[in-house]
Amino acid sequence: MQLNEIDYGKARPIDGYGEGFFRIGGAVHQAPLLVTADSVQSWGGYDDLGSVLALAGQIDVLFVGTGAEMAYVPAAFRAAVEGAGIGVEPMTSPAACRTFNVLLSEGRRIAAVLSSV
Repeated sequence: MQLNEIDYGKARPIDGYGEGFFRIGGAVHQAPLLVTADSVQSWGGYDDLGSVLALAGQIDVLFVGTGAEMAYVPAAFRAAVEGAGIGVEPMTSPAACRTFNVLLSEGRRIAAVLSSV
């Protein structure tokens, strides 16, 4: 088996997570968060549509980390984000972190909103 080192370029991967926090690019941030390849900011939850919609045209998919357990994304949130041309993919926060990193390494146009693990 051959192992290849992943190169994220200038992007910052999600290095780790725990109850109430995520480590991104070596820095610890308190959840909930909105994460892109080059930025991390606090996220106000599903009522905070403005910060997500501001990414329209910059990202293709938004991973929604729902915490330790899978949960539904509110229909109004999904409709607004998809209406802006951004796909919505809900999953547990650990799965969202892993998926974010894989697609980040491929240079894809992605973001994630992450709730506490």
